Amino acid sequence: MFRRIFAQARKELTQILRDRLALVLALVLPLFLILLLSNALSLTVKDMPLAVQDFDSSAASRSYIDAFRASITFRVVPLASNMQPEQVLRTGAARGVLIIPEHFGRDLARGNVSDVQLLIDAGDANTAKQMNGYAGQITRAYQLRIAGGSATALVTPQIRLWFNPGRDSKKFYAPGIFVLGLSMFPPLLASLAMAKEGEQKTILQVYVSSISVHEFLLGKILAFTIIAMFEWVLSLTLLLTVFGLHLTGDPTVFIVATVLYAICVASFGTWVGSAIPSQAAAIQVVSLGGFLLVFLLSGLIYPLRNIPGGLRWVSSLVWGSYYIKIVRDALLQGGGWPAMWFNVLMIAVIGGVFYLLCWRTMRKMQVNA
Repeated sequence: MFRRIFAQARKELTQILRDRLALVLALVLPLFLILLLSNALSLTVKDMPLAVQDFDSSAASRSYIDAFRASITFRVVPLASNMQPEQVLRTGAARGVLIIPEHFGRDLARGNVSDVQLLIDAGDANTAKQMNGYAGQITRAYQLRIAGGSATALVTPQIRLWFNPGRDSKKFYAPGIFVLGLSMFPPLLASLAMAKEGEQKTILQVYVSSISVHEFLLGKILAFTIIAMFEWVLSLTLLLTVFGLHLTGDPTVFIVATVLYAICVASFGTWVGSAIPSQAAAIQVVSLGGFLLVFLLSGLIYPLRNIPGGLRWVSSLVWGSYYIKIVRDALLQGGGWPAMWFNVLMIAVIGGVFYLLCWRTMRKMQVNA
């Protein structure tokens, strides 16, 4: 039995090694995906143009403007006093307008409240929310500075950021893109290999041979599991070197989960290829499951609790949502088995379901033949 499984796996690996395009698809494109998307996606807002309309022109107003200018979030753009702020926002010359009223400096010197207006382009709601938060932090820091610290509250929280203290977006998104690549390319190759046999009718040779369905499927899955593990090694090396991440805590949960996830995605691709004997259609199905669902409903872009309740249940069926938690735990948090055992179990269960579906599809086809 094992000799036939290994022979089938060796045949698949030999075919892929002869196909340089498939080899590039399996090993090089995931690295390019990590580098591209990890640098394109960002959690922070930087260099946002902020137009300033200063009707006071006092030392206090200039000091307040300098506080915004010193921030990496905003890039101060001067605005003439005779221009309308709405026009600047409408033309896209600035994403926000800070309006400082007359007698700003005099009011502060007398201890009176001076209302400063901040207009923000909320076409992008997330960016507008972050700009509003950063502007509030700058204003509070400016108030404390000019008050000599006397305006502090009775209770002052001392905040420490764990796991990613620099709020580096790459350290958050890179593990997710790493999972995305592992979810896309091995199942894509597996589905293409299976669908190709259906299109070219070479699958009929399997039906008339003495190899069983289990031996045939296990050989296929083993081959693409090995490819997935090679991709994992290359992508993990990229994360540990270029992105400055490192393994934390017990690495066994990460290794065990990776092997199970490689089997899961290989089983998924094999099932798609066996159920859909068309390479074009198989690509579309794998793109839906391996890319779109993992990209949108796994917690890669935003937390799962932000997904509407009517769709949130779908994320429990997305295999990538469990593996993303494990990867981020292994590279950032280090919770280990006590925190991640359920996610490992769910990956094994979903992979088993994919194999069962694949076996039922191939068993039915073989019996009909």
